[in-house]
Amino acid sequence: MPQLVRGMKLLNQADPCVQVLIQETGEHVLVTAGEVHLQRCLDDLTERFAKIQISVSEPIIPFRETITKPPKVDMVNEEIGRQQKVAVIHQTKEDQSKIPEGIQVDSDGLITMTTPNKLATLSVRALPLPEEVTRVLEENSDLIRSMEQLASSSNEGESAQVMHQKTREKIGEFKGKLEQHLTGRKWRNTVDQIWSFGPRKCGPNILVNRSEDFQSSVWTGPAGKAAGEASRYRDVANSIVSGFQLATLSGPMCEEPLMGVCFILEKWDLSKLEEQGASDKQGQGLEEEGQEEGAARSGGEESLALRDGPSGPGEKRTPQKAESSLPDCYGPLSGQLIATMKEACRYALQVKPQRLVAAMYTCDIMATSDVLGRVYAVLSKREGRVLQEEMKEGTDMFIIKAVLPVAESFGFADEIRKRTSGLASPQLVFSHWEVIPSDPFWVPTTEEEYLHFGEKADSENQARKYMNAVRKRKGLCVEEKIVEHAEKQRTLSKNK
Repeated sequence: MPQLVRGMKLLNQADPCVQVLIQETGEHVLVTAGEVHLQRCLDDLTERFAKIQISVSEPIIPFRETITKPPKVDMVNEEIGRQQKVAVIHQTKEDQSKIPEGIQVDSDGLITMTTPNKLATLSVRALPLPEEVTRVLEENSDLIRSMEQLASSSNEGESAQVMHQKTREKIGEFKGKLEQHLTGRKWRNTVDQIWSFGPRKCGPNILVNRSEDFQSSVWTGPAGKAAGEASRYRDVANSIVSGFQLATLSGPMCEEPLMGVCFILEKWDLSKLEEQGASDKQGQGLEEEGQEEGAARSGGEESLALRDGPSGPGEKRTPQKAESSLPDCYGPLSGQLIATMKEACRYALQVKPQRLVAAMYTCDIMATSDVLGRVYAVLSKREGRVLQEEMKEGTDMFIIKAVLPVAESFGFADEIRKRTSGLASPQLVFSHWEVIPSDPFWVPTTEEEYLHFGEKADSENQARKYMNAVRKRKGLCVEEKIVEHAEKQRTLSKNK
């Protein structure tokens, strides 16, 4: 292990395009620019720097998780009619039935959960963000990180840092872009109510606070009647934000970060917690009065009173003090709020149409007209999509521009050279994130889908294939059978 660590440090110094990371599991990760660069770095690490045999896993492909609006057409591009909508709603109710008991689910997707000690209640809803808003959040991640640093320093009571004028202008432009894209009745006053960004407080997801009890925003901090009670609600607010950060860091499908999701905290009820705190204070005050009365009655018998306990009303209040001072069997309230907020966000995602987001390459291919069909065959086999095709003037070369998923790009250059006998050469550059349109949990529900796919629907689902591959790599449970739809039995006779 020391030789491996030393070799990776030397590789990082020799190649500035290489990043070396250590995961929480203790695995060392190499971040490179592409497949060829990765293979070259592994060869250098084995032969020149570490000079040891290393065990290399399959390339780690990043994915994201998101939600979309309910579909208007089925898998065969037929418009969903009234009867078909009933079937889709029935399937949605079956998905909602998987949610444990005790969690209230509204018809609009509002999740209401209570902490294990039944003292706090949270109501959370999940909505998909427009693509323009997600793009703006990704482009301004550094600005969001600096805003969070300034807010955390002011909350901790440190000396206020002077914000540069250019930073103020950038924040104003950023807020204006969000207000420009978040229009409509359901997004009214949403920008002013943004509480936090996630994951890691600078990601492409937002948490909106619409509770009337506590008004807080990333632009102004605690405001209104809660400004004077900021210290009272600070611990509760930090716990809720921490639960949101954990929920956006690992989604319910394959524990990948979320992207383009807005969580709305409709309300949070702490009335029972406040009642318990008031009753504890009242009981403590009555107990102190009882102790004073008992001490006055006993007079000079102070030693006897201390040995036998306070008399009169103080004797009745002692069990109440012991009962109130007992620690909560569910742990501290902050931990319960974090877990409740995280689970509420995950359930709010599961009642919506979930989709997987894949990283995409822009693929530029130069090929002659003789091998154009073979290039298209390789692209379609690897889930690629042709965007543009034009002929270079004065030659018989065609320039093809396409997009290709990163998960399907390994071995793409070698395969396209073999299929075209070296007459086509691709160039791959990372472009963007794209939502995979297929539903990983899809099952046929309409008559057209049953006729087209059959009752088994055993055709390959691209999104489900990616999701199961990530879950297997992370050691998560995979709903997959070794033998599916076994209808025939074959008997093999021994060779005599």
